[in-house]
Amino acid sequence: MKSKIVLLTFFCACFFQVATAQDFRFGKVSKEEILETENKIDPTANAAILYREIETSFDYNTADGFYMTTDVFERIKIYNKEGFTWATNEVDRYLSSTGKEDEVKGLKAYTYYLGSNDKVEEVKLQNDGIFEIENNKYVHQTKFTMPDLREGCVIEFKYTIQSPFIGNIEEFRFQETIPVNKVKVKFSAPEYFNFQTHQRGWIPYRIDRNKKERTIDLGRSVNLSVGLTDRGTRSGTTSNGNATFEENIYTIELTDVPPLKVEAFAGNINNYATTIKFELSYTDFPGSTIDTYSTTWEAVSKTTYDSFDDELSRTGYFEDDLATATKGASTPEEKVIAIYNFVKNKMNWNGNGSFYSEEGVKDAYKKGAGNAADINLMLIGMLRKAGLNANPVILSTKAHGIPLFPTRNGFNYVVAAVERPNEVILLDATNKNADMGILNPQLINWQGRLIRKDRSSNWVPLSPNAPATQSTMVNIELKDDFSISGKVQNRSTGHYAWDLREKYKNTNEESARKALEKDKPQTELSEIKFENLNETEQHVSLSYNFEAFDMAEDISGKIYFTPMAFLCEKENPFKLDNRSYPVDFSYARKDRYIINIDVPEGYKVESLPEDAGLTLGERSASFRYAIKQMGNKLQLSVELSLNEAFVSAEEYSNLKKFYQMVVDKENEKVVLVKG
Repeated sequence: MKSKIVLLTFFCACFFQVATAQDFRFGKVSKEEILETENKIDPTANAAILYREIETSFDYNTADGFYMTTDVFERIKIYNKEGFTWATNEVDRYLSSTGKEDEVKGLKAYTYYLGSNDKVEEVKLQNDGIFEIENNKYVHQTKFTMPDLREGCVIEFKYTIQSPFIGNIEEFRFQETIPVNKVKVKFSAPEYFNFQTHQRGWIPYRIDRNKKERTIDLGRSVNLSVGLTDRGTRSGTTSNGNATFEENIYTIELTDVPPLKVEAFAGNINNYATTIKFELSYTDFPGSTIDTYSTTWEAVSKTTYDSFDDELSRTGYFEDDLATATKGASTPEEKVIAIYNFVKNKMNWNGNGSFYSEEGVKDAYKKGAGNAADINLMLIGMLRKAGLNANPVILSTKAHGIPLFPTRNGFNYVVAAVERPNEVILLDATNKNADMGILNPQLINWQGRLIRKDRSSNWVPLSPNAPATQSTMVNIELKDDFSISGKVQNRSTGHYAWDLREKYKNTNEESARKALEKDKPQTELSEIKFENLNETEQHVSLSYNFEAFDMAEDISGKIYFTPMAFLCEKENPFKLDNRSYPVDFSYARKDRYIINIDVPEGYKVESLPEDAGLTLGERSASFRYAIKQMGNKLQLSVELSLNEAFVSAEEYSNLKKFYQMVVDKENEKVVLVKG
């Protein structure tokens, strides 16, 4: 009898598990999923991916040969309004100059919530929520936004991508900035294709590899054509109207994947997500020689330069204007400045960053507008015509990711480089506010590949050699009502100057005042003055008067105040206990402050903060704090130097401690007493 009870209990437990298990079939959203109020992996998450399934396989038709089919299915839980951003999805679609293109098929999507009758209700995505966007002539997007969003809802969608570009396989993502409860990836390829795998991220996973036999109906005796992006067509021969082959199947499943936590100076956090990328290495068809597709950076450089060659060889359209622009410029540096400024002033960037020329340099010149390739290839052509050693540098923007292996698809932007003895000067003429060597921080991602006319190439750093500097002089008067007033004079170079131009070049004084006051609580500014906002070769000066309130406090007849006032760091930007990705400052920087403080009449100094000096690692960062009294004045000197643009994840803990000591020191107080 006892054994029967145990057996019955076992069957009941099994039945209960099956009954309560999540059903990951499309359309089978449960009431329990909608009622869920927080995620088990991260209770603070605004949304979570309940299930993601991606299956990629290769199919065949007699017209085009092999093509790639990818089925995507995703179910997402939205916990609150902040999670609504996960209800908009973008699917990239690639096109070629030969007319081939990706197709998105079978898009279905629903929003689920509990209705008034406590039953699961659904709202279907309609055509008015689907948009087709043309980023450039090679990349389009299908974008859709889920309908009838509300806190607590569940959304799901599925679609299929059919692609002729079987050498251009998107990476598979297992990790996001929200939790992923369960993810499954299945990649199946004919034995004729051999792939290398490139794994990224810090979460370990296993790849299950299996094989199965597959037969495709060719309809007649034909060649197995394989269309590869930028690689022509390869073929092997079969007969009898069918082809039977083994299929290699790779399967990866993960559960309870923690989110990537976004923190200050993260760059593009997607660069550090756990992913896998399949790279086509070679094809080996029956009766045909092996064709190799894995490439080298040198080969990528050569084919990329070949695509630039026609545009770089055109010069007739600008020669007269070039002579005028460089008149009076005698030294190489003067010529570079003159040509760079001429192109910046003449050309307007259309916002597209592709390194494929869109208009063609000649037509873009006539229009006065073009994409990054149009403008910067034009710049290179002019620099060369003036006798300068100028070449293209291809790079990947932060939004585009870091290229893991040699591939043209890993890059999406081109800038100009002028090689001089012992230095390479980078120029991006799409950015009217940039000095020579200063790139938009969104372009400073890993390294760039410099490609010369002879097709030789090498890596070049994208960060400038010299740090951005900000030198600030402050005079402060402490008043009886514990407010302070005074004047700030600031001098900025490098990226600091670029940032000020970006923000304030086209703003009036009132708008500038509001923007400057935004990060200075309880502070009012007046008499704001900028200098050199339009002269990119010069430093930018900023001065203003200020009045700040509640900057001091009276405790038992003693006055306590922070000598750095509203200029000090209020909190440590690094809050995570552990960080699995590096700190990306984009560029080295140095901040200097000289602060002069008048001690109020009738008071004397009881105590001052101690002087301090801190160093991180082998001087990758340093901090100096020194304060002294001279009669009825105090003078504080502070310098913070971040000498490395990137700090590794292994050094994060030390950097966090260093920054906390900086914050603590900058917030220490001077104590005054009557006397």
